[in-house]
Amino acid sequence: MAAAKQVIVIGAGIIGASIAWHLTKAGARVTVIADSAAGGVATPNSFAWINASWGNPEPYFRLRTRAMAEWTRLAKDLPGVPLSWCGGLCWDLSAADLETYAEEHSSWGYGIERVDRAAAARIEPNLTELPDFALHVAQEGVAEPVATTKALLADAERHGARILTSTVTALVQSNGRITGVDTSHGLIAADEVVIAAGVGSPDIAATAGVSLPIETPPGLIVHSRPYRKLLNGLVLAERLHMRQTAEGRIIAGSDFGGGDPGVDAEVTARELFAVMKAMLRDSDGLELDFHTVGYRPTPVDGFPVIGRAGGMDGLYVAVTHSGITLAPAVGLFATREILGGERDPLLAPYGLGRFAQ
Repeated sequence: MAAAKQVIVIGAGIIGASIAWHLTKAGARVTVIADSAAGGVATPNSFAWINASWGNPEPYFRLRTRAMAEWTRLAKDLPGVPLSWCGGLCWDLSAADLETYAEEHSSWGYGIERVDRAAAARIEPNLTELPDFALHVAQEGVAEPVATTKALLADAERHGARILTSTVTALVQSNGRITGVDTSHGLIAADEVVIAAGVGSPDIAATAGVSLPIETPPGLIVHSRPYRKLLNGLVLAERLHMRQTAEGRIIAGSDFGGGDPGVDAEVTARELFAVMKAMLRDSDGLELDFHTVGYRPTPVDGFPVIGRAGGMDGLYVAVTHSGITLAPAVGLFATREILGGERDPLLAPYGLGRFAQ
């Protein structure tokens, strides 16, 4: 019997955690290395919307809907994952654009329902502003990002993975192949290294001469103190996206990725919170707790980078802005490719090599 493959996963955000969990379950010997706590940098600042919503070309839509199905599988395999299919109510586009989105995505099989003002009020009765026309997708949901990441890492560790808090200073090469990493704790050897370090990925890849064209736009999200239930699901209104977390916090951004923090993030946060509070009935006791400014690892064309780095054996890269939606599919597909050489057709457009053309 062949020895279990030794894999280093750099990054403890939701993408790294999912890859580590899937690899461990498949029999690999996994070491997760991160210089931050479980959740990494981007994951704790995520809106955590699981969707295949507007703005997606069909190939990316297919990857996202597959990932949504994989969330259901993951929740069965790892009971206790804080996953909720709460639905999303959307009217942050013009009526014409909403209709175009509904027609296109409905033809692709997305469960979109057109709703009027009365129906929107039944879905979200605590909104002070309601649209004349909106779209509702009952199959959209959320996974509380840090709790999910911690659950994945803890279960991977129970099954033999090693979690190491350290800083990766360089990828180690030998004869044109990545053979491990150099860290603040010393050299660690591996058969394969996975870079899933979000905004830190380009600097790590560069130590082996690999270029990752990634932008890191900031996004501000406000978080209330825990409060009684006001929202049933995701609300994607004009200039304001919000939801209520499992612990009762209402979180919001001017966009689901977070809004521009402006010159003074604290002032922007207070202004955004006031807009959010005004949009909710019976919110007099709702208080701002804190705001976060997350830096989203976003490949320059907006789509994921998932796959082996061309011309560099032993190195796999997984960096994407849509980390929450894609995490279970990326973990599954990356594991199959790393351990068995099988690349899922849904990943075909998303290799790093596309940037060399």
